[in-house]
Amino acid sequence: MSTPAPWYKQFWPWFLIGLLFSAIGVSSTFAVLSVRSFDGMVQEDYYEHGRAINMVLAKQQRAHALNLAADLRIDPLTSDIIVQLDGDDRPERLHLRLIFPTQDNRDQDLTLEHVRDGHYLGQAPDNLRHRWYLQLQPSAETPEWRLVGEARFPSDESFSLTPGVERSS
Repeated sequence: MSTPAPWYKQFWPWFLIGLLFSAIGVSSTFAVLSVRSFDGMVQEDYYEHGRAINMVLAKQQRAHALNLAADLRIDPLTSDIIVQLDGDDRPERLHLRLIFPTQDNRDQDLTLEHVRDGHYLGQAPDNLRHRWYLQLQPSAETPEWRLVGEARFPSDESFSLTPGVERSS
């Protein structure tokens, strides 16, 4: 009668031990990545964040009350930002904020100067690519209204910026 081989010479114990160690390795890697990477999307002070959301909604409702809307276009040759603002307000300058959806260090703040009859002009940054959220307001410090939109650059088409609130009849 033959004696079975010792356990350490068998395939299955080593296979199961390998699965265990690979699971430990993968979970350790994910644990290290989750600790090292900052999740900027999580709000620590949710009460203050909620108050800020209410202020944003009030600004958008004010834009709706002023019948404001804008079309934004970037000239592909000169990289000029051209904004046509329609509505009941014509400030001397507009503040345009380009917000990158996932990395806040890529956000851009631009100032647009009033040229004539609701036309505003500014200079776009070089190599503007991908999808961006747009915020247009009369000043960066204390805006009384805000228009919002979304754009994918580069593009030859114009993008609409609206108050972003539900229009009730």
